[in-house]
Amino acid sequence: MSRRRRFKGRDVHGILLLDKPTGLTSNDVLQKVKRIYNAAKAGHTGALDPLATGMLPICLGEATKFSQYLLEADKRYEVTAKLGERTNTSDSDGEVVSTRPVNVAVGTLIESLDQFRGPIMQVPSMYSALKHNGRPLYEYAREGIEIEREARPITVFELKLLSFEGDEVRLEVHCSKGTYIRSLVDDLGEVLGCGAHVTQLRRTQVASYPYERMLTLDQLECIFEQAKAESIPPREQLDPLLLPMDTAVAALPEVNMLAAVAAYVNQGQAVQVAGSPNSGQVRMTVGPEREFIGVGEIDDEGRVAPKRLVRYHDEHDEE
Repeated sequence: MSRRRRFKGRDVHGILLLDKPTGLTSNDVLQKVKRIYNAAKAGHTGALDPLATGMLPICLGEATKFSQYLLEADKRYEVTAKLGERTNTSDSDGEVVSTRPVNVAVGTLIESLDQFRGPIMQVPSMYSALKHNGRPLYEYAREGIEIEREARPITVFELKLLSFEGDEVRLEVHCSKGTYIRSLVDDLGEVLGCGAHVTQLRRTQVASYPYERMLTLDQLECIFEQAKAESIPPREQLDPLLLPMDTAVAALPEVNMLAAVAAYVNQGQAVQVAGSPNSGQVRMTVGPEREFIGVGEIDDEGRVAPKRLVRYHDEHDEE
């Protein structure tokens, strides 16, 4: 009896800017993209709630080594909140736990928003993916267990009021890593004295990635099916849609080196490179083509020490 062959996929490297649909988890769409690309390895860069839509960078292949830099990047969101109702999850997927009248003047709302700008402390929601003793908080929440959470420092760089009609408020938020928009809305509702929860949430930007480069799952599936119908290898249509993996670390200063020097770096050795910064992490490239080979860090002796290296393998396609 033959054993079923385990899915391996192929070595494909780059970053896809997915426009995540509502109703699916981030892992759901990650697995769909991984299958469409027949990728051996894939990972996302910061989960969006099932209710949320918008930019979800998905790293394929060696790009997964640099996903942490996107996790730590600033983000932008557009959020719609309903005043007068507080839910246990702080969004419309949860159960209403309190209802209060909405007697909020626009001036009061604008004043209240000031409290949420700049460096602030935020207590994460119990329905977040933060872990306690190895388990995400939302698992405890679903079991009715409340875990004490410490407030964490975040920064809200911009908080714009887009509209306020009846009991509905629309906001634009530019914030640091670790910011929970649901918690921000819940806290705003308590300051206003009426409660609030998120009804719509869309992430419009991660780091400096362009909004217009996003693709939907439907678009990807259509491209895949059309390529198959025309007897074209899907990779020929899909791979050009990927952004280079070094876009994840575009904010790091570049250190360009000769191929002979890079050979030592690829063996794990620190090297001296003229013109390197005095400290911090750097984006390492080679030669006039500026081929990206990974991220390095300046050591105590001013050398560039490899931290994360790109390793390519021979493709083992199974299309």
